[in-house]
Amino acid sequence: MSHKLSVVFRFAVLFVGLGLALACATPSITFNSNPEQAPGFEETRIALVIESTLAAAQEGTRTAQEGSTSSGEAAPTYTPYPTYTPLPTEAPQPTTPPEQRPTEPPTVNIEEKIRSANVLIFEDVRGYPALEPRVHRALPGMKFSGGRVVEVGDAVGNFMSQLNSPTRWDLIVVAAEARSGVRGEFWDVIYNQVQRGAALVTEIWYLDDIINGRISPLMSECGLKLYRDWERAPGYDVLDYSLYWLDAQHEIFTNPVVVEPLYSPTIYWEGDAGDLLALGAGGDAILLAGTHPDTRSDHGTLATCMGGRVIFQTFSTHDYPYDKTVALWKNYMTYALKQHFLAGY
Repeated sequence: MSHKLSVVFRFAVLFVGLGLALACATPSITFNSNPEQAPGFEETRIALVIESTLAAAQEGTRTAQEGSTSSGEAAPTYTPYPTYTPLPTEAPQPTTPPEQRPTEPPTVNIEEKIRSANVLIFEDVRGYPALEPRVHRALPGMKFSGGRVVEVGDAVGNFMSQLNSPTRWDLIVVAAEARSGVRGEFWDVIYNQVQRGAALVTEIWYLDDIINGRISPLMSECGLKLYRDWERAPGYDVLDYSLYWLDAQHEIFTNPVVVEPLYSPTIYWEGDAGDLLALGAGGDAILLAGTHPDTRSDHGTLATCMGGRVIFQTFSTHDYPYDKTVALWKNYMTYALKQHFLAGY
């Protein structure tokens, strides 16, 4: 009990005690005429006074307790109701963006690129007036314009200078029908040009003479090898030297000119007729013409490789009809350049 309660209680006891003492000290007076003066009245009055005093003391005690609680004691802790937390709702799904159509690659005008190509041509029969230079005769049909077209004829020195010039050649033509000059280091430089993306069309019917030389890296990468030398024996039948298309629908035989197979030579002479090719290991070479219509792995006289950028012809152009061979050269150049530009060079 606090100090204030103790004081109130002591005051109440003192008050009751004082009342009892006064009652005992007061002389007793008898009033017969007043009922309040009847015997026992005074004791009753004193008891009422004491009861009233105790009630007042209890009231004071209650008031003191309430004051003490509000001023000194900690108020009872209030426990709030738990806060309501709504259940998580399903996260909204991202909306699917509208379907994007693939961007169409820019259209490449291959024909325009072919017309504006840089072309270097070595054709050694230009030094032989009796022989018609058939690559040269095919050039008007190509309609070259805008690029550099350089014909060095049979000038091997000029040919080497142009190969090493700053010009980025799109196509190199080696028509070495007279077998002069293009040997050894020429194939090192030509191979380097092909490695940089140049297209190559070559007529080389003396392959058996140089197959173990510097042309071998190009042949190996193509996946071509020499099958055997090709000879015309005395008294031969010209029909035995017919050339058959192994894929008559190939672009080399159809675009831009349709060329029929070379069923018979136009010149009768004995000796070396050229070389026959076979498919080697690796590379992507395809035999397109040969001496056997049903054989596609050897006896070849025309092949393409390196994605179509490189073409090998191992027979002599001048042994077959003029119009067909001129058309073939036009198709060769068109096809090789097309594959060159389609490959991104």
